[in-house]
Amino acid sequence: MSTPIPDIDDDKALRTSADRVFEALQDAIVRGDIAPGSRVGETDLAERFGTSRGPLREALRRLESRRLVERTPHVGIRIASLSPEALVEIYFVREALEGMAARMAALHMTDAEIAGLRALLVAHQQDEALRSDTAYFQQEGDLDFHYRVIQGSHNAALTELLIGELYHRIRMYRYQVSAYPNRPQKAFAEHQRIVEAIEARDGDLAEMLMRRHISSARRNFEQLMKENA
Repeated sequence: MSTPIPDIDDDKALRTSADRVFEALQDAIVRGDIAPGSRVGETDLAERFGTSRGPLREALRRLESRRLVERTPHVGIRIASLSPEALVEIYFVREALEGMAARMAALHMTDAEIAGLRALLVAHQQDEALRSDTAYFQQEGDLDFHYRVIQGSHNAALTELLIGELYHRIRMYRYQVSAYPNRPQKAFAEHQRIVEAIEARDGDLAEMLMRRHISSARRNFEQLMKENA
């Protein structure tokens, strides 16, 4: 008996539905609507996001490849988490490496890339949560200020180190820290000053400002952990 050939339109619809669920679920994880370390079930997720099992499982596979969810046999699905100690260590590494990336971006970004970075901040400024100083949520990839600066370093080794498997997991905690009281507008202003330094081709200043920016986020995270202890 021959195997039926899947209908192309059906396959496209599945991918489209999986894309929608993937984006919605990823945003829920990054924003903390689904807490790190929590166990989740396919039935509950399918109901929550209004989807069937097929698109949901495809979305979960993609999230698993990004280390945002962990699937354990006979246990189920759990949202990934990093211990506070591990995250603080990562912040120190980010401070050094992203500072270097900002320095190199000041030297190597094209004028068009810098203009794109400025346009990105203009778009961020329209976000209601940022305007109300309650949170500073950035979408991934080219819509993420840090991602753009790292790419702008034009250094393959730095890019591999900073935009690897940890990138998506760290975004969860970056968002939580960005929602710390009085932090969103301050973080945005720090981004603006970093762009000004890059535009001025001042590598020393760009590195110093980026290091200060990440150091400030780390201290806020440490304070958040003390308050929640």
